[in-house]
Amino acid sequence: MPIPERRVVLLTAALCMARAATAQTRISSPPAKAAPASGEAPTLGVVEWLQRMHAASRQRSYVGTFVVSAEAGDLSSARIWHVCEGDLQMERIESLSGQRRSTFRRNDRVVTFLPETKVVKTERRENLELFPNLLGTPDSSIADFYGVRVVGKGRVAGFDADVVLLEPRDDLRFGYRVWTERRSGLVVKLQTLDRESKVIEQSAFSELQLDAPIKVHALTQMMSSTAGYRVEKSELERTSAEREGWVLTKPVAGFKPVNCYRRPAGSEAQGHTMQWTFSDGLASVSLFLEPYDAAVQSKEVLLALGATYTLTRRLSDKDGNWWLTAVGEVPPETLDAFARSLARAR
Repeated sequence: MPIPERRVVLLTAALCMARAATAQTRISSPPAKAAPASGEAPTLGVVEWLQRMHAASRQRSYVGTFVVSAEAGDLSSARIWHVCEGDLQMERIESLSGQRRSTFRRNDRVVTFLPETKVVKTERRENLELFPNLLGTPDSSIADFYGVRVVGKGRVAGFDADVVLLEPRDDLRFGYRVWTERRSGLVVKLQTLDRESKVIEQSAFSELQLDAPIKVHALTQMMSSTAGYRVEKSELERTSAEREGWVLTKPVAGFKPVNCYRRPAGSEAQGHTMQWTFSDGLASVSLFLEPYDAAVQSKEVLLALGATYTLTRRLSDKDGNWWLTAVGEVPPETLDAFARSLARAR
């Protein structure tokens, strides 16, 4: 089974450092700080490192080949074109392994072409679930759950890089070893580490051209060329967990709600699925809740693919039965903590 497509398709803008928006307001990011003239990595706190990485991804255009590998030997790769013009962020991602697909992103609009089935899927993703995807400033509470230290230097895809270790302060999250291009702070390589500091997943550029001459107009035309394809739109409706009748009886330390949506679950009789997303500023967890259907949802499982864990569980109370699918790049104990804390609102 290939590494989840979102790790290749969505890890692209992923090159700064935080998985979901933890800021409560959108503010401009500070400019990327240049490294000192001596070539030594700057001494920064965890929040400052995240700000520098975020700013770099929003200020540099690039073309490169991005490779994701997992401990079990799974490998996926993609060719990426990323361009920045003012507030506009645009990307083209061509899969080089697995199912053929072309994905375009223009800010929060995502369009995926599937040439084998002649289908185009289009949707808006306010939270792109990227590593990273800061919409504003990182929450200062990140420092309560991660420490940061410079651990060395290296070269990735021909670029000199500083190597930084982001260490979790508890067992509810993974650690990260990050290579950032020395001048800009752009993330060029990322390793996800378990509690024994073993690499369970790695993402890196195997080839990279910074400040590439990419034309937004050309990408926009390609993104709009849907002739001969069947267009499928995914409609998300903003909601709240309280409105949908759900609460967390005990918060999971460090994880704050980011957004909540509802989407059709299929036929009208099947109702809808609620997606409730949480983030600690680096890792994210998504909880999908829908009515329980014994015909298709009978097996409770815990799956691992690289750094991504998926837990499914049946939830029951006097009001009925529901099916939970919890997904996140966190240890399985974290998903279990969310599942045990979920309850119907009274």
